Amino acid sequence: MFYVKAQLSEETQVTTEITDENVFTRCPDCGSELQVDLAELASDEHFDLYGTGICCSRCSYKHWKGATRHDNQQV
Repeated sequence: MFYVKAQLSEETQVTTEITDENVFTRCPDCGSELQVDLAELASDEHFDLYGTGICCSRCSYKHWKGATRHDNQQV
């Protein structure tokens, strides 16, 4: 079992098991909260917990649309 713990004050500490339902992150672009499946992320051979940013679907679409537009421009 993996878990996280946080010291809220000298008297209070919170400990909770990491499950497939309680891991979240924030979109680095807009700050929306997103639920994360760590098992899915960890299945990538280049998985880097600290270096991974996950965008929400709206921001992902903006990035994809921008990249596609950039790729289709004539030089």
